Amino acid sequence: MDTPLSTIAVVGLGTMGTGIAEVLALAGREVIGIDISEAAALGAVASLEASTARAVGRGRITEEERAAALARFRTADTLQAAADAELVIEVVPESYEIKQQVFRELDAVVSPTTILATGTNALSVTRLAAESQRPERVLGLHFFNPAPAMKLVEVVSSVLTAPPAVETVTALARELGKEPVAVGDRPGFVADGLLFGYLNQAAAMYEANYASREDIDAAMKLGCGLPMGPLALLDLIGIDTARTVLEAMYAESHDRLHAPAPILGQLSSAGLTGRKAGRGFYTYDAPGGQDVLPDALTPAAGAEAGAGRAVASVGVAGSGTMASGIAEVFAKAGYGVVLAARTQEKADLAKGRIATSLERSVSKGRLSAEARDETLARITAAGSLDAFAEVDLAVEAVAEDLEIKQQLFAALDKVCRPGAVLATTTSSLPVVAVARATARPEDVIGMHFFNPAPAMKLVEVVRTVLTADDVHATVRAVCAKIRKHPVDCGDRAGFIVNALLFPYLNNAIKMVEQHYASLDDIDAAMKLGGGYPMGPFELLDVVGLDVSLAIEKVLHKEFRDPGLAPAPLLEHLVAAGCLGRKTGRGFREYARR
Repeated sequence: MDTPLSTIAVVGLGTMGTGIAEVLALAGREVIGIDISEAAALGAVASLEASTARAVGRGRITEEERAAALARFRTADTLQAAADAELVIEVVPESYEIKQQVFRELDAVVSPTTILATGTNALSVTRLAAESQRPERVLGLHFFNPAPAMKLVEVVSSVLTAPPAVETVTALARELGKEPVAVGDRPGFVADGLLFGYLNQAAAMYEANYASREDIDAAMKLGCGLPMGPLALLDLIGIDTARTVLEAMYAESHDRLHAPAPILGQLSSAGLTGRKAGRGFYTYDAPGGQDVLPDALTPAAGAEAGAGRAVASVGVAGSGTMASGIAEVFAKAGYGVVLAARTQEKADLAKGRIATSLERSVSKGRLSAEARDETLARITAAGSLDAFAEVDLAVEAVAEDLEIKQQLFAALDKVCRPGAVLATTTSSLPVVAVARATARPEDVIGMHFFNPAPAMKLVEVVRTVLTADDVHATVRAVCAKIRKHPVDCGDRAGFIVNALLFPYLNNAIKMVEQHYASLDDIDAAMKLGGGYPMGPFELLDVVGLDVSLAIEKVLHKEFRDPGLAPAPLLEHLVAAGCLGRKTGRGFREYARR
């Protein structure tokens, strides 16, 4: 198995196969691209030429390096062309029948020392290896799309794979500038095992008309810092491919989160498989195109019903970080703000926190001293809700406790003038339960800001069945004025972001519980393979394990899905007082400040 892997064959010249071929050719390997379709072979050559030309234009490679890479790539229409390859990577459709046929034919062609790698992300590597006459040389080599850009490569061993084969392809991955992660053989491996459950839930959320495709995608990009929204990503991956992966995962886990959403089957059956077909959840200018065009799949997003109410002054109730951040956002946008806490001292401390935040912005050149002074002058600190008597919009940002919020809204109902809009910033509690604490539930709405409020662009706008149309229109208009991106969603646990984010985090914990992968490998897989800004365990420790557990419990209670039950490991850590960065220990240990 000790081979330099100088000649590599890639079987299947779709998007992924072509991307892998480009990576190999640019790294100095002789690459044989094999596909029975002449059109696919021609398309691969054209794609490689265009991609490397862009790389030259962006200064990533020289013209000489481009010419050398193109010279190293040749195409063929038969597996016989792989005879001299030291490594063969198959990237044919996700079908046991098709892949097993490829492996049987390769056995008759390649050298006994040639390593055979499957690019599957859904099928059993062990089952595929069993079809080969030399299963010890078969393994999984799972690149991520687009292969030239994504750093992660999952190296998948079966119980039959010889360690030298694993060592050889792991070394190759590093030479290609990739980060190899060793994983066991189960559908989805690490990254897709976590990613596809999340994508499936997003598809089901859209199918249920809970939120528009644009709002779902915007929520996850702006609320979580993801490079793509889930529905746009499904179009890029291929809706048929995603359905195949989910079916394989469900066959093993029997977890309803992995049962493919019916819309995935409907779109696949209709040939609407995403970018490669020109249409999926979105419509594109052409198959494989980049431009998103409107289509009839989605109702109008954020439709306004009637004119909103005038808002000149805003009251913010609370004295914590979120309340201070929200007050700062409104004051910067020109609103007069009353920041009310339980005591004058707490209110003054909260305003002081805003002053410190504004001072940091001045020191970093993001804000002028004049704007700082004007912003602070717009904020009045008050020790009682009585100061909200004349505000046009009251925003509650107190503890995430239903009883506390209901008491506060009952007080706002008595203090605020008729026609004032009352908003709660809850992230997990039912807005309608808060609204019913007042005699005017039609004036109550959810405005879920994300932390830190001055930096995060997203606001989830949560209508209850009782919220008036002009209240909804008012809040959307206010979001525009404070330069936030509103997404509409209904009044159910988790809204959009938390309903999609926390099951993914919970599944990552279960993966560790089952000793399938380490914390570090899972975090690396999601950052490098999914483009996530933080791995799931990094994020859990930042959010707080107690907060995460509370949200998981709310989701489980709302949807009654066994797959949403909090992972026991999360419960044990919280019980032990290991809550994350704020206590110095969560899934990892941190230096105390």
